[in-house]
Amino acid sequence: MSLAPDFSLGSVDVALTPSARFEEFLQARGKRITRQRRMIVEHVCGRHEHFDAEQLLAELRQTPEGAAASRPTVYRTLGEMVDAGLLRKMVLGGRAVYEHDYGYPQHDHLYCTSCQKLIEFSSEDLIRMRDAVAASHQFRAQGHRLIISGICLDCRSGRSKSRHQDRV
Repeated sequence: MSLAPDFSLGSVDVALTPSARFEEFLQARGKRITRQRRMIVEHVCGRHEHFDAEQLLAELRQTPEGAAASRPTVYRTLGEMVDAGLLRKMVLGGRAVYEHDYGYPQHDHLYCTSCQKLIEFSSEDLIRMRDAVAASHQFRAQGHRLIISGICLDCRSGRSKSRHQDRV
């Protein structure tokens, strides 16, 4: 199993920037890229962290350009970003959490049900097992999603000083 200390999985070469891909996606559907949509895409794609819509909205409202971001626009834009293949949506503990999908390699997650921490990992052994199972069923795997739920070391050892309260 490979697990980078900073949880960075590297990147995958892509033809378009996330903003350009999103603009192309919207244009194909007869929609335009508004100033608010562009600002949301640039904010989300400017860093790689898991987040929920309310966290994003709070972050945007702390910036001058994002202060006017409306809740419906944020939720709608996140849905469009998922449809465009820029983000992946996971439902964990009843809350929707988003992560980058465009330009990031196949990876999986460990999810702490106590503090809601997500740890990314990549495992060649897991990919080999996936492909072997698929082959035994004459199936061609194109990808997979695995989320292993449990309790992280910090929570098990009591080192987690502040437990995240799920308010979404």
